[in-house]
Amino acid sequence: MNRTANDDQSARLAPHYSMFGVERRLLLTGHSHQAWPDVALEGQIEAFHDAAGDADAKWGRAMEKAEQVRRGLRGFLHDSSAELALGGSTHELLLRFLSALDLCGRPRLVTSDGEFHTMRRQLGRLAEEGVEVVRVPAEPVDALAERMADAVDDRTAAVLVSAVLFETARVVPGLARLAAECRRRGVELLVDAYHALGAVPFSSAELESAWVVGGGYKYLQLGEGNCFLRIPPHAATLRPVITGWFAEFAELDAAPRGGEVGYPAGAARFAGSTYDPVSHYRAARVFRFFAEQGLTPRFLREVSLRQVGLLAERFDALDAPEDLISRDRRGAPEDFGGFLALRSPYAARLREGLAARGVLTDSRGEYLRLGPAPYLSDAQLTAAVDALGAELRTLRAAEKTVVPSR
Repeated sequence: MNRTANDDQSARLAPHYSMFGVERRLLLTGHSHQAWPDVALEGQIEAFHDAAGDADAKWGRAMEKAEQVRRGLRGFLHDSSAELALGGSTHELLLRFLSALDLCGRPRLVTSDGEFHTMRRQLGRLAEEGVEVVRVPAEPVDALAERMADAVDDRTAAVLVSAVLFETARVVPGLARLAAECRRRGVELLVDAYHALGAVPFSSAELESAWVVGGGYKYLQLGEGNCFLRIPPHAATLRPVITGWFAEFAELDAAPRGGEVGYPAGAARFAGSTYDPVSHYRAARVFRFFAEQGLTPRFLREVSLRQVGLLAERFDALDAPEDLISRDRRGAPEDFGGFLALRSPYAARLREGLAARGVLTDSRGEYLRLGPAPYLSDAQLTAAVDALGAELRTLRAAEKTVVPSR
């Protein structure tokens, strides 16, 4: 894909995002919150009309939308038969997963120190209650999966790791081998694919024994409330402690009022309860838009590689001092996800300065993250990095004018 093709693509797509104003804004939050296409509003309006017209009978239509969302997610998981439990957030799905583990018999969890806050915080709290949580250093990432496998013992209930690290954009290799080793040891593996779907090739079918959690808030443009937990085949006997009444939805009238709680087959055994179905109406319409516009996983990866490559090229041309800001140049472009991670002790300050210059991005700790999207042009990406250069010059000039205290 050459630059002219990229500009043609952005010119074709940008008008479909008029309500987010992507043609007049430097919106580089694509790794966290991409713009929604205008048709997303159609889905939300349709949800209102169904509720107004059908009242409580709307749930039949809502379930149809939920299944459309599952089909869309399966396409990006490259797994046409994936059993998917849906949820409003990855946190609620993580809780259902954790509640199905035998943490009394195997009170040990293995994770990395590079996980997103959802997992980091919840596992940290479990550690305070006596669960042993082993945090394997995320770097060097090339050997992370192998080192996590080495950390597994007979007391380990689960290994939890990301497919793409949220701070550094590094793709974690070797997950299939880690899944096989976990299965051999009777240990569950949960892979957080949130920063992969829509930007990096990912196949849950290749991780047959693994659980996969993720959502569409980022690269898939689905908005809030569209998360999933992929249930592996061997989970058919597990009984999550945190369980919603939708797990009994298909046979509610026959549900027992006493005795042991029953569970259905498939992903329904990890179902929650009453939720706001507007999110699924919106997501179903966005998935249809993706199909109409040819926004396939392969196409989006090509766009991502080219756009992140352009950002990296323009950043390198700034020739900024490494004590001020730097990027990871190890490996190939394919070793990174859908955003450019820039490391700086001034990351938050740079984010604020860029916002004042009209460039919206974000920072996580020492990382400033620039996230492109397929509706952005090369000129917009170049302008964003130029603004970063100006902000770096301002920052360096401010440093030089500081008078040391006596």
